[in-house]
Amino acid sequence: MCGIWWIVYRILQIYSIIMIVYAVVSWIPSIRGRWTDYLAMLVEPVLVPIRRIIPPLGGFDLAFLIVLLVIYFVNGTIVVQELRTACYGI
Repeated sequence: MCGIWWIVYRILQIYSIIMIVYAVVSWIPSIRGRWTDYLAMLVEPVLVPIRRIIPPLGGFDLAFLIVLLVIYFVNGTIVVQELRTACYGI
């Protein structure tokens, strides 16, 4: 079980980094390229359902912030606790 929780922890970390890169690319159009389409394929399916509930306000995308906060909360509380329990018996 330890290995599974470690993988979940790393996947959530990597996904949050991908989301941050996607946000930076949306602010700086000159660095866009074909690779940003792949980022969009990873990020947009998660953001679209939240945007239906909470649309962007004045150009500020709250869906992005909500998803990032949920990832950090889940990773920092639930996953870390399960990781400690599974790996160290704490």
